[in-house]
Formats: sequence, structure tokens, C-alpha cells
Amino acid sequence: MPEIIAVCTSPEKGQRKNNIGKSLLIKNKGLEGDAHAGFKHRQVSLLAEESIAKMTARGLDVGPGDFAENLTTRGIELATLPLGSRLKVGSEAVLRVTQIGKECHDRCAIYYQAGDCVMPREGIFAEVLKEGPVKTGDHLDVMSAYRFGVITSSDKGAIGQREDKSGPVIKEILLPWGDVVEKAIVPDEQAEITAKMKAMIAAGVEAIFTTGGTGLSPRDVTPEATLAVIDREIPGITEAIRRETAAATAKAMLSRAVAGISGSTLIVNLPGSPKAVAECLAVLVPVLDHALETVTGRGGECAR
Repeated sequence: MPEIIAVCTSPEKGQRKNNIGKSLLIKNKGLEGDAHAGFKHRQVSLLAEESIAKMTARGLDVGPGDFAENLTTRGIELATLPLGSRLKVGSEAVLRVTQIGKECHDRCAIYYQAGDCVMPREGIFAEVLKEGPVKTGDHLDVMSAYRFGVITSSDKGAIGQREDKSGPVIKEILLPWGDVVEKAIVPDEQAEITAKMKAMIAAGVEAIFTTGGTGLSPRDVTPEATLAVIDREIPGITEAIRRETAAATAKAMLSRAVAGISGSTLIVNLPGSPKAVAECLAVLVPVLDHALETVTGRGGECAR
């Protein structure tokens, strides 16, 4: 099983890093306390113990951190991972691979000793999509990545009179699980919402999240549009969301949102405000992995 065998930081760039045993991966930044944190798309660097072994075989006395990597791994061929691969580190943090190898403008001490260095070829770089603690011994898992669709139901939004602020919130929260590849702003017309859902399903999205149109207004027809598309309802999702969010506002009980499955596509209705969207997704997130795996049939796969 792939695992983390060292967690390394340095106070300044250009230094070999020290294994500190544990730290925190910070979203959109990197490893806490490391000089390289926050460096654009190269927020965290990883190198495999197996790659380091190639250098020790040449007689070099090197180990974790000596190649300036943040996370030293064991049991996974990092350099073969496709760009965009998502890696779950420990129980919470999620990384996305952004670069394989690098061009070294200045030769390091290891290169001058051995005439070669594995980091430029076999090291990888990643950004932190979801923060969380990391320590030696943590598992490192390659996650499934899903394709999402987002539909914003808004009469004013469809004609450009209102900025869509909820769609981007959904996209940001879903990043650890995949990318929004289809998005649309449509008027509160049942036929148009249904047609857009069917088009997204045909385009191959594995989950659709709608925002808006779930209330009591005569123009709120997103639930009806969804019921016209799904084959089976998942009432537990919306029941849990209503129950948990009612603690923040009693108006949650007025939501008519539904959730269900169309073929192998998950569809979930969310409210219209960015704050409410975040609150509702916070209820769903703990079971989202399992929901996506089972709906898409990936539950039996071993991503490692």
C-alpha cells in the first residue's frame, strides 16, 4: 500500500529539507512551515523512496529531504501519474498533480557528486485542493476523478441581470472530487432545465448539481424538472440537508429540493444563495465519495 515515509520542510529555498515527521497541508498554499509553500502550482513536491534508492546505488549518502522534496513516498510510481491526478493523503488532505519533473536551471550538489539527479525526472509537484494533517505512515491513495455539471436556475441570471455566485462556490467545493466540465445558467423554465440536464448527461458528466429554483415561488420549478429526468430518487440526501441546515434557519423546511439518479449520473438540487449552497454541500461531502463510487460503478475499483 502506498504510504508517506517522510514529511520534510526547510526554512529557506535552495536547502535540503529535514524530516519533521508531521505537518499540515494548507489549501492553495502547501506544507506548513516550508519555504516553497505558496509557489503557484508547485505548492508541494513529492519523490519516491524508490527513486532515492537509484542514487544511493551510486554510492551517495542521501535520504528523504535531500532532494528538497516535501513528501517522500513508498510503493507508488509517482512519475507515471497523469497530470491532474488526485491524491488523498492521510484521512483528509487532497492533492492534485500539476507537474511531472522540472527543469533545473542550476545544478545541485547531488548532481555534481553523481553526475545525475532523479528529482528533475521522477519528482512530481502538486497543489493542495483540500487541507489536512500529514504524517509519516499515512496512506497515499490515487482517487477517482469525476466530471461534474452545474446548472444555475435564474431568470435574471439567464439574461445577465444577476451574477452567478453560487455556481463558482459549487465548483470550488467539488474540486477534491473532480472538475466542473459543463455549466449553464438557464431561466426558471422546467423544459429548459430538463433539457439542459439531459444534454449534460449525454455529454458524460457523472454528477449534476443545480442551484436555485427549489422554493415555493410559482417560478421555482427545479425539483419538477429534476423529477422528469431521474429514474430513482435518493430522499435521504435532501432529508439530511433539510434536517441539518434547519439548525441555522427554520426556512430550510420550505425547501422542495430533490436528489436522484438518472442512469449512472447523480443529480442533487441545491438552494440559490452561495452561503446556503456551502451549508448544504457540507452535509453531503462526508458521503460524497461513496455516493459517486456506487452510482458510477467504481466502488469495486482499487485506485492504488
